[in-house]
Amino acid sequence: MRYLIKHRGIKEAKIDLPASKSLSNRQLLINVLAENTMPIVNLSESDDTQVMLKALNDTSRDKRVDVGAAGTSMRFLTAYLALTPGEHTITGSERMKKRPIGILVDALRSLGAEITYIENEGFPPLKIKGGQLKGGKVSLPGNVSSQYLSAMMMIAPMIKGGLEIELEGKIVSQPYIRMTIGVMANNGVEAKWEGNRISIAEQAYRKFDGGIESDWSAASYWYEIAALAPGKTFQLLGLSSNSLQGDAEGAKIAARLGVKTTFTKYGVDIVSEGDKGGEETIEYDFNSEPDLAQTYVVLCCLLGRKFRFTGLESLKIKETDRISALIAECRKIGYVLSTNDVDTMEWKGERCEVTGEAIATYKDHRMAMAFAPAAIKLGKIEIEDPGVVSKSYPKYWKDMMMVDLEIESVD
Repeated sequence: MRYLIKHRGIKEAKIDLPASKSLSNRQLLINVLAENTMPIVNLSESDDTQVMLKALNDTSRDKRVDVGAAGTSMRFLTAYLALTPGEHTITGSERMKKRPIGILVDALRSLGAEITYIENEGFPPLKIKGGQLKGGKVSLPGNVSSQYLSAMMMIAPMIKGGLEIELEGKIVSQPYIRMTIGVMANNGVEAKWEGNRISIAEQAYRKFDGGIESDWSAASYWYEIAALAPGKTFQLLGLSSNSLQGDAEGAKIAARLGVKTTFTKYGVDIVSEGDKGGEETIEYDFNSEPDLAQTYVVLCCLLGRKFRFTGLESLKIKETDRISALIAECRKIGYVLSTNDVDTMEWKGERCEVTGEAIATYKDHRMAMAFAPAAIKLGKIEIEDPGVVSKSYPKYWKDMMMVDLEIESVD
C-alpha cells in the first residue's frame, strides 16, 4: 500500500501528541521491578511500548518474547529476562536479527547471566536462563547505543551488591542516559554519574504514580510542517520546558530555521517567522539527538539550506541504515547528499531531477514521517508502507489530515 499526500493549503491545528515511548518503556520496566501494579497515566500506544507491555504482563515462568522491530524492547527485555527465573527465548523481525546485541550479552554474562545465541553469534534471537546476578564492575563502550547502558542501569538496583558501570571512549546519546537516571530518580533510586563512571547501589524502587510526557521526537514533524508553512501556528499539547527528553533540543534547531517556540501551560505553540537564511551552511552534531536527524535532513533540503550534520554514527544500526536511506530517497525529490559513510552527511546545494517515485520507508517509521511533510513544498508525495508509523506515532496520518493535508490510499 502507498499513501498519496496532497497539499491543498495548511490550516492551524491543536495536536494531541503521542506519549513518549522512551519514557513509557523505561517506566514500564521499572514498574515491574518495583512490583507496582498502578496503571501508568498517558502510556504510549506505540508498537514498541505495546511489545514491552505484553512481555512484562506475561506471568509464565518460561517466556517466549517476539519484539518484532522494537529495538528498545529487545535491549531492555534482554536485561530484564536475565534477572527473571525461568528459561526464556527472545527474538524479533529479520531486521532485528541483524542488529547487534553482543555488547549487552557480554556485560550480562560478566555478571553471571546464562545467555546463548540461537542463530548467529552476537545477534538475536537469544536463549536466556534467568536468575540472580552478582554485582560488581562492568565495562561498556560509550560510542554505541545508549539502550545497552540504560538496560543495565535499570536492573542494577536489583542486583546483589549493585553495579558500577565504566564507559569506555566517547559517550554518545548522553540525553538518553540522563533520561534513564531521571526516570530512576522519579522511582526513588539514585544513580551517580561522574565522568565515565555510573554507580548504582543495591536499593529498592518505590512506586511511581505520575504520568508520561508527550513525545518530543514526534513534535519534530510538526516543527517541520511549521517551517514549511510560515505564519501558521500549531499547538502541541503535553510538552514540558524541563523535559527529560533529549529531543527537546529540536526546538533550538528549529529556531535556526525560523520556527519560534512559546511554552504554555498546555504544551507549546510553534510558528515559523520565515527562514532568514542567516547561516550559509548549517552545522549541527546530532550525537545526542540521532532520532531528529531525518527530520532536519529533509527539512533543510526543502528550505534550500545547505548543511553539514555530524554525530550520525548510530543511524547505520537503526531500523534501517538511515544514512543510505536518506541519500537514496532525497534523490527522488531532487537533492544530492554526500556522506563519509560513518557519521557525517552533507548537502552542498547539488540538485538532480525529481523522479516522482514513491518514498521507500525501509520498515522505518521515521522515514515515513520525515518525508510526508514534503508534500507542502512539492505539492504532493507518495509514501510506501505508511503503516510503519505505528511503531511510535499510530495516529500520525489522522493528525496530518487535521491541518488539511489530503491523504488517499493508492496501489
